[in-house]
Amino acid sequence: MTTIRTKIMEAASRIEGFDLQSFEIGPVVLESGAIQQVAPFLKEAGFNKITIAADAHTNAVLGLKLQGLIEEAGIAVQNTQISPDKQGDVIADEAALIQLILSLKATSAEAVVAVGSGTLHDISRFSAYAVGIPFISVPTAPSVDGFNSKGAPLVLHGDKITIQAIGPAAIFADLDILTEAPAALVAAGFGDMLGKYTSLFDWKFGSLAGGEIYSPVVAEMTTNALQQCVDNVDEIAQRSPEGIRILTGALLESGFAMLLLGHSHPASGAEHHLSHYWEMEFLRLGRRQILHGAKVGIACAQIAEHYHSLASRSPDLFPDEHRQTLIDEIEAIPDGNTIRALLKKVGGPILPEDLGIDEELLQRSLREAHHIRPNRYTLLRKYNETI
Repeated sequence: MTTIRTKIMEAASRIEGFDLQSFEIGPVVLESGAIQQVAPFLKEAGFNKITIAADAHTNAVLGLKLQGLIEEAGIAVQNTQISPDKQGDVIADEAALIQLILSLKATSAEAVVAVGSGTLHDISRFSAYAVGIPFISVPTAPSVDGFNSKGAPLVLHGDKITIQAIGPAAIFADLDILTEAPAALVAAGFGDMLGKYTSLFDWKFGSLAGGEIYSPVVAEMTTNALQQCVDNVDEIAQRSPEGIRILTGALLESGFAMLLLGHSHPASGAEHHLSHYWEMEFLRLGRRQILHGAKVGIACAQIAEHYHSLASRSPDLFPDEHRQTLIDEIEAIPDGNTIRALLKKVGGPILPEDLGIDEELLQRSLREAHHIRPNRYTLLRKYNETI
């Protein structure tokens, strides 16, 4: 079976002008028992002091066990359990970053092992970057595609800001752990992948209408990863080992696609901007946070409906020389109900109100969310700047 690492290196070799010699990928292990390989990797790499970054839940699921395995290998371990905010959520904000950075400095840590899902990886990747050490990815749920990206979406002064940091030195995704992840987290990972329907379109639109960077090879990688999930939705819905392997592999491939491009364009368009807008609104109101992928899946359905409508009633939004190409691309996006049916099949929420997002917030986000990434030229931005 072709490994993820082999697929990524093959794709990199097909990208025109890509510096393959300077591109390095550490171990990418997606199999049962993968956590048994973490301590040997750390030992071989020469690390003597490491810090595990986890929260209360992921510590109970895996962090404490992994700590014991690493200590048995003769490596000093500091387990830093990231504190939740007053609503009970662990978020990648200033408090969490300072907590981990201070811990790394106090113990002279030589590497960070992120044990958790997306937020803990964002906290770990930026903190490791800030103190100049590597981080190792140990996902506990197939919930996001950001395990291996360089971008760290952080909440700073209440605003969602993505800062370029570092990718992981290695990834150890243990199917025994991942198949036991809560159903809601699996559905969120699937929702994050469905978001590629609209992010891939926005990327094509931004390249043709806004002159943004584009790579057909990276677009193909992301499209294939998305299709793997859609083709195997029943296996994923059953949370079988094969379904979780397919979903996790697709999430990792999407992350590597961003890594190869050096930007998040392939996997983050207007649907992510809506998701981030809702997150910031919930933070402002002191409401509990919602899983990232759950928001992205629902936002994808909303954006798909919006774009299908724009293609039929506002053709002047598209540049003359690319109009038919872009309209054809929109027609290839499943409609909102089809996307919702896929979300429902895996047991995820399907409507904004399922997340506590009322009509006023939804409409406001459709008008304003493009401001979150002002350097990203989406069709949503074009429309909002035109009306």
